[in-house]
Amino acid sequence: MKVLLIDDHPLILSALQTVIEGLGDDVEVVGADCAAAARKTLKLHDDFDLVLLDLQLGDASGFDVLEEFRAAYPALPVVVISASDRASDVIRSIDQGAMGFVPKRSSTEMLSQALKLVMSGGIYVPPMSLGNEVAAEVAPQPVNPRLHQIQQAASSPGFQTVGSLDGLSLTPRQTDVLALLLQGKPNKIIARELGVSVETIKDHVAAVLKALGVSSRTQAVLAVGQMIQRQPDAQFSTWRAPV
Repeated sequence: MKVLLIDDHPLILSALQTVIEGLGDDVEVVGADCAAAARKTLKLHDDFDLVLLDLQLGDASGFDVLEEFRAAYPALPVVVISASDRASDVIRSIDQGAMGFVPKRSSTEMLSQALKLVMSGGIYVPPMSLGNEVAAEVAPQPVNPRLHQIQQAASSPGFQTVGSLDGLSLTPRQTDVLALLLQGKPNKIIARELGVSVETIKDHVAAVLKALGVSSRTQAVLAVGQMIQRQPDAQFSTWRAPV
């Protein structure tokens, strides 16, 4: 696994690089101390498997860089790793397409589990109260097989997903949008993949969030995870879309 680590504090950059390389013999970490250096590195090398991005950069807003990279490199997962653990920052990061958010105060074990979760196709969100700005430091949950099934189905060319949770009824298109939301993809990418306008996707996203009774993508991820936990036998099916 080749990782691009972006952090403008030399000591933190060095320390994180050492920690991440220590997660496995096959892990290679390339450091970038600013957004400009990160952009240059990604243009020169197309073999990165993961980007770890600090929100506080000297030459750019981490949120702006996140949105930029998700648009320019939609297949490259980005995980925010930040000194902040505010719920608002977590929610905004996931809303803009991050595949995970790891507070810098997290233990090495937690970081390892979070990265494994992301690389297996899941989204890591630190446990938190949606109505509280304080996030609790507890071990991340492993990939839920049902949730992973939805993500994998949506990632397979020509496949769509349908399903029902706790009586929640979505149209096939809304379910497709939900599956792509669970992968952390922003509206522009979802619109491109489904072949519709961004405005149409916004309408579908609003309908999905309303059906789930939530107001953000992060809350949608958490809500679906909780519903699946309550309904372990919930059925999902896939079919090949007509060519």
